[in-house]
Amino acid sequence: MSTDTPDTPSTAPVTTPAQIPTPVALAPARRPGLWLTALALVLSVLALMMAGLLWQKLGDTQKELARRSQDTETQSTETRALATQAEAQVQELQARLAVAEVKLSEVTLQRSQLEELMLALSRSRDDNLVQDIESALRLGQQQTQLTGSVQPLLAALQAADARIARAAQPRLNPVQRAIARDVQRIRGTAVADVPSLVQRLDELARRVDQWPVPNDVGPRAVARKVAAPRQVAPASAARGSAPSKSAVSGPAPIEPVEPVLTGWDHLAQRWTLFWRKVWEAVTQSGRELVRVSRIDRPEAALLAPEQAFFLRENIKLRLLNARLGLLARQMDSVRDDLKGIDAALVRYFDATAPEVVAAQSAVTQLRAELLVVALPQPEESLAALAVAAGGR
Repeated sequence: MSTDTPDTPSTAPVTTPAQIPTPVALAPARRPGLWLTALALVLSVLALMMAGLLWQKLGDTQKELARRSQDTETQSTETRALATQAEAQVQELQARLAVAEVKLSEVTLQRSQLEELMLALSRSRDDNLVQDIESALRLGQQQTQLTGSVQPLLAALQAADARIARAAQPRLNPVQRAIARDVQRIRGTAVADVPSLVQRLDELARRVDQWPVPNDVGPRAVARKVAAPRQVAPASAARGSAPSKSAVSGPAPIEPVEPVLTGWDHLAQRWTLFWRKVWEAVTQSGRELVRVSRIDRPEAALLAPEQAFFLRENIKLRLLNARLGLLARQMDSVRDDLKGIDAALVRYFDATAPEVVAAQSAVTQLRAELLVVALPQPEESLAALAVAAGGR
C-alpha cells in the first residue's frame, strides 16, 4: 500500500497552460493536503506499529497455545495412561470385591450357622438341665413316699436350686422361685417320723414275750414275783442311804454291839431259824397251790398257756402288719392294728406288770404320733419345669 505525494513524479499527461492554475490560486490548496497526507502517514505508521504489535502478540499467543496444546496433549497422554491404570485397578478391585463378597457371604453363612449351633447347644443344655432337675425331683418324691421322710425331697430341691444358680439362665428364674416356695412349704409341713415309729414298733415286737398274763404260773411267774422286790430294793436302799459327810454335822452315831452267844444259845437260835424256814416253805407251797383273787376279765383267767403263746404271736403279727402299713403309708391300717394291740393289752395281760404298763404307754404314744397328713409334693416346681421345657 502506497500514497501519492506532491514531490514524487507521476506519469500523468502534460496539461496545457490553460489548465495550469496560477500560483496565486494553488498555494492555499496544497497546505491542507499536506497535513492530511502527514496525518495519514502517521496513522499508517501507527497502524503498522499496532499491526506489528498485534502480530507479535498473536505469535506469542500461538506459541503459548502450541506450548499449552503440547502440555495438554502430554497431560492427556498421561491421563489416558492413568485412566488405563485406574481402569485396570478398578477391574482388579472389582475382582477382589467380588471375591470379598463371596467370602463375606460365606462368613455370614458360617456365622449364622454358628449362631444357630450355639443357640441349639444352649437350648439343648437348658433342656438337659430341665430334664435332669425334673428327674431328680421325681426321684426325691419317690424316696419320700418310700421312707416317709421329707429329707430326700428337700435335698433334691436344694440340689436343683444350686444347679440353676450355677447355670445362670434367665429362662430358669421362675423355676428357681418355684423351688424356693416349695422348700419353704415342705419345711413347714408336719409329717410322722416313720423311721422312729418303725424302730419303736420293732422294739415292742421284741418285748412281747415279756408281757405276763394274769394267770401266768410256773417259772415265769416266780421270776416275775422275785424280780419285783429286787426292783423295789435298790430304790429303798437309795432312799435310805446315809447322807454324805459334808451334809452331816456332829458326832457319828454309835452302832449297837451284838451280844456274844454261848454254845447252847447259839444252837437254840439255829434250831429256831431252821423250823422257821421249813414253815415258810410249807406255807409258800400252799399259797402257790391255792390263790384267791378277784376276776374282772374271765377270758384272761381262762386263757391256757398254749393260747397265751398264740396270743403273743398274734400280737407280733399285728405289730409286723402295722410296720408294713407304716412303710406303705397306710395310716388307717396302722391305727387299727395299734388299737387292736391296745385292746389286747387291756383284756389279756396283767395291767399291774411294769412291762405291760410300759407297752400300753408306748402304744398310746404311737397312736398319738400317727398324723394323717399327706406327704408334700413339689407341684409348683414341676409345673415351672414343664413351662420351661415347653417354652423352648
